[in-house]
Amino acid sequence: MLADGLIAGIGREIVDTEAETIDATGKIVAPGLVDIHCHLREPGFEAKETIETGTKAAAAGGFTSVCCMPNTRPAVDSPATVGYIKKKAAALGYAHVYPIGAVSKGSAGKELAEFGAMVEAGAVAFSDDGRPVASAQLMRLALDYSRIFSVPIIAHEEDLSLVNEGDMHEGYIATVLGLKGICAAAEESMIARDILLAELTGAKLHIAHVSTRGGVEMIRRGKERGLAITAEVTPHHLTLTDEAVIGYNTNAKVNPPLREKADVEALVAALREGVIDCIATDHAPHTLEDKVVEFHLAANGISGFETALPLLWTALVEPGAITAGRLVAALTCQPAAILNLPAGGLDLGDPADIVVIDPKLEKTVDPETFYSKGKNTPFGGKKLKGWPVCTVCGGRVVMMDREVL
Repeated sequence: MLADGLIAGIGREIVDTEAETIDATGKIVAPGLVDIHCHLREPGFEAKETIETGTKAAAAGGFTSVCCMPNTRPAVDSPATVGYIKKKAAALGYAHVYPIGAVSKGSAGKELAEFGAMVEAGAVAFSDDGRPVASAQLMRLALDYSRIFSVPIIAHEEDLSLVNEGDMHEGYIATVLGLKGICAAAEESMIARDILLAELTGAKLHIAHVSTRGGVEMIRRGKERGLAITAEVTPHHLTLTDEAVIGYNTNAKVNPPLREKADVEALVAALREGVIDCIATDHAPHTLEDKVVEFHLAANGISGFETALPLLWTALVEPGAITAGRLVAALTCQPAAILNLPAGGLDLGDPADIVVIDPKLEKTVDPETFYSKGKNTPFGGKKLKGWPVCTVCGGRVVMMDREVL
């Protein structure tokens, strides 16, 4: 039972003759999904996505709360830009939108942005995602200042000198394709640095899109030492290897790159064990022109909102790699807890954010039907099970039977 956008009653025999009812027989009713790492592209890159189209895609995928990264134009490095996103989302959004502020001014990695003013305006974390904070001293300062406001720093872990203009994972496939590789150490060396800085400062560190087995072990050891470290993994890093790039498939070009089978297995195990706390889509929509170019020039990223849940259900839950309960937690209460969001639960008084999942519904992925402007996905033509069939956001039905309302 819902009232004023909140859950007002829970029970088997609720009677309300005026209420709209939804038949969820044989389906799973869960909290609305929470994504703490996505790209809505607005302001500045509206050809790729807007807050309106991005949140429509989120609703279609069962997401009711999304946190957008600050690598826009201008970067989200001021309270004015944070306020713009919140105002636009309130007017046109189909999901709750929580802005993430830039660590540095212009995300240029030289000078800290206005943390306090952005938190006051509504920023829930800070990140220079899309590029690393190369300066260890600046990252130390960011972690120190973040403690004042009790928000985490979300780290994009990448040593650009080791990336060295690489295109994909360094390994056999890259050699066969003649593409320049990116070694695992490019990610792992920065994870190690930032774990040490988190230990030094006592700050909250959230590690974005982990992709390597070595990174998993560093996170495991940091947690064993009691550090305030959390981590996320994407659906594509849980389900694809670098073999997806064969044929120079630019839709499989992502950052960090798709890795080897042993890395995927380590990521799945870490998610199952809780070493990796949550799943985040890293929804990264692009125009056709961004992707239909030679591999080195192609943009990184996958349009991920609308396929995340059925992809994970099909690849992980159906074969028993993780339980349905673990998947739901990794997409709801756990990401919400990391950023202290009012989301991820179904208790009395919680926001009425709900997703209904049909575990038996099988559909073929058709990018042309995406609500997102970004049709860039390596999963086109793939049959998946476990689709969301209804999304309720703030007590309002925003998606029913795969149609965004």
